[in-house]
Parts: sequence; C-alpha cells; structure tokens
Amino acid sequence: MAMPMCHGCPKRQVMIPEQHLPDARNRLDLFETARDLFVADGFTEIGIDHFARPGDNLARARNLGQLRRNFQGYTDDHSQVLLGLGASSISRFPQGYAQNAPATGAYTARIREGRIPATRGHAFTREDRWRARMIESLMCHFHIDNGEMLRDFGISPSQLAHLYAPLRTRFKNMVRITPHALQITAEGRPLTRMIAQHFDTYATHPDSHSQAI
Repeated sequence: MAMPMCHGCPKRQVMIPEQHLPDARNRLDLFETARDLFVADGFTEIGIDHFARPGDNLARARNLGQLRRNFQGYTDDHSQVLLGLGASSISRFPQGYAQNAPATGAYTARIREGRIPATRGHAFTREDRWRARMIESLMCHFHIDNGEMLRDFGISPSQLAHLYAPLRTRFKNMVRITPHALQITAEGRPLTRMIAQHFDTYATHPDSHSQAI
C-alpha cells in the first residue's frame, strides 16, 4: 500500500497511510463535537483549539484581552524571552530567533565545549514584528485592532487597506473589515489559521525560519 510522501518528515509521522486519516470535513466535525462536550462541561474556549476552566489563568487572560501565543501554544506569560533547551529547540529573544543544533550529538558537543548551542537564527525586521503581532491577535482574539497597528507599529491606513483587500474575496463572509478592525466572524473561526497565514510572508517559503502559527 502506498504511503504518503513527506520529504524530511520523521518516519513516525508517515506510518499511517494518508487515505486512512480523516479528511478536512471529518476533522472539523470531530473538533466541533469535542468543543461542544468541553463547553457543556463548563470549559472556556481559548483561541482556536484550547479549553480551560473559567478560573484558570488562561481563561482570565482571554477575558482581559491579554492572551498571548508562542511556540508552546497559548499562554498568559508576556515575557519577550523564551529559552529552548535541547537539540533543535528554538529560542525567542527581542532581537529574533535562535535554533539549537538539530542533531543531539552536535548539540551536546557544543555544550561540552562551552559554546553556544545555537547554529542558526533569524533577526527580526520591523515588518516581522508587526506581522507577528497581527497573526498573534488573530490566533488569540480573532481580530486585528487597527488603532494598535497604527500607534505601535507606524503602519499607514492605506497599507492596512492594501493588506486586508485580498481577504474580502478569498474569505467572503468569513471576515469583517471596518475602519477600526479586521474581525473573523463566527462562521470564519474554523479557518483562523488560513486567514492568519495570509499575513505570514514566510508561509510559502519552507526554507525560512519556523512558523509559529
């Protein structure tokens, strides 16, 4: 039986033939069933795929509009530094990303030699910063606050309009664009990852740094 092709994927990720996996419609049905069960049991929805008890820190952060997202998923931690430990792990600093040596032997050798284990990195550009904030806002709150983007990142209204324009046709009825914000509608929330990916300039370049969507 033919196995799905996945160049560079670990063998364990291709052990199940692709045709035996649920398709997109079935995956959505499974998620909606699980969501209904969580909500019925008193859990609060966190972003696109997390759930927490109402008194949990994540639920409080969500209610206060302070929810954040990093490589580990959703968090209430606002630290600008995330240290990755171990081979291939990625650290985030205010200046950019740094990735440790991917092979365990090379990683441990650099540690024993007293060297920094990172072997590659990416320095943030101004555009990286505002695009990352747009993506995080969509993934956490399902909207982009135009006022925040204009105030904190110096983006012009015309630039925002240009960025948003393709979404009007590609995700018709899935997004609502106003002078104040871009909002993902309730109907569009299952497509949040795809909508957020519209703002990721690295999404179509597999050799670029890791994506955090």
